[in-house]
Amino acid sequence: MSLLESLGLKALHRLDPERAHDLSIRALERGLAPLHGAPVTSDRLRLSLAGMDLPNPIGLAAGYDKNGRVIAPLMRAGFGFLEVGAATPRPQPGNPKPRLFRLTQDQAIINRFGFNNEGAEAVGRRLAARPEGIPVGLNLGANKDSADRAEDFAQVLIRAGASADFVTVNVSSPNTEKLRDLQGADALAALLDRVLAARDSLPVRVPVFVKIAPDLTDPEIAQIAAVARNARLDGIIATNTTLSRDGITGPHAAEAGGLSGRPLFRRSTRVLALLHRETQGSIPLIGVGGISDPQDVWDKLAAGASAVQIYSAMIYQGLSVAPRLAQALDERLARDRISLPELTGSDAARWI
Repeated sequence: MSLLESLGLKALHRLDPERAHDLSIRALERGLAPLHGAPVTSDRLRLSLAGMDLPNPIGLAAGYDKNGRVIAPLMRAGFGFLEVGAATPRPQPGNPKPRLFRLTQDQAIINRFGFNNEGAEAVGRRLAARPEGIPVGLNLGANKDSADRAEDFAQVLIRAGASADFVTVNVSSPNTEKLRDLQGADALAALLDRVLAARDSLPVRVPVFVKIAPDLTDPEIAQIAAVARNARLDGIIATNTTLSRDGITGPHAAEAGGLSGRPLFRRSTRVLALLHRETQGSIPLIGVGGISDPQDVWDKLAAGASAVQIYSAMIYQGLSVAPRLAQALDERLARDRISLPELTGSDAARWI
């Protein structure tokens, strides 16, 4: 981390977390944030994921650039792919503030944003206007007051999905009431039928992923894997934030919302390993949750992920964390003389 980045992080951490987030977006918009440039890449790091060519397997998770305002600069931050959103059919303000909390001693974050965003049309326009470069996906959400949330997902896909390289059906956010109920086998199958029908109406075929919660039981994970196989989904993202507060000691531990960051790592990695076992490697998995160092990346891949996504680590380590993780992964792959496909799932049993 450069001195400039270190000073910038210290300054941001003196501010209210949501204000700091907004200022970081503005800094990227104005070209004031230090960027790595081209993604770290090599023959060892390049991969194909759901038909997309990635320069490296380190992605940015949804939630940081909710409105697609800084896609172009983030494409120069060293990531191998990005995900923006979640977008809902209509703009909505989200939940009342304060709704974002740092748990610095736990290297964690609690948020209860509630899908605050400018709506599918606005995000779709920015996606369509982005420059050429790494793949960029769109996280699909539902409006809080929607009477038909399955239709909301389909509508976001119809309005903005054709401009994305992939889309993610987000049925796992804990901050929209009853949204997680859509993870049940029957509800999820019906939802995916509608989403895939909407996808098939687009002029291009867009890969469809589903993002699941880390708080599911083993039988529920097995059911989701079966639904995903039957629907021929292009990938599963594991996982979203957790409602658990196990091991949390910070002063904001009692705040409502989804917990992300370091404490989520073991729980989310176990879900990932279970999915790998249930799908037998037939569906690409993207590992998310608690990644903060190169060993975490290695463990997620060995547990079954083809690629990973980060977010909370960026809050504590800055934008330079992405190229650092990619470079460290490249060096270890070379040292251990193993390829990414060979690493994926090679140690999944350890987490189950």
